[in-house]
Amino acid sequence: MSLITAIVTIDVEPDRIPEAAEAIVNIDGVTEVYSVTGDADLLAMIRVVDHDSLADIIPGQINKVAGVTSTNTQLAFRTYSRHDLEAAFSLGLD
Repeated sequence: MSLITAIVTIDVEPDRIPEAAEAIVNIDGVTEVYSVTGDADLLAMIRVVDHDSLADIIPGQINKVAGVTSTNTQLAFRTYSRHDLEAAFSLGLD
């Protein structure tokens, strides 16, 4: 089974960032939440089995967290991970 990975940047009212991050990371399908530099306040990694789940998580839950003012979603086509490649080589896979 293949998972859909979405990377969501999230703008939050400055005084609500820690509470928003805690609320977002507790949403099913959200695997990590990072406090980041740059144009966004938070970055959330979401992994789900179908697009309907993304619709439930992003507009249905993340956008409703207190303090969240906007989101921007990117969908991953492929995943390249050093960890995954190292694990494959250690197993002797081609």
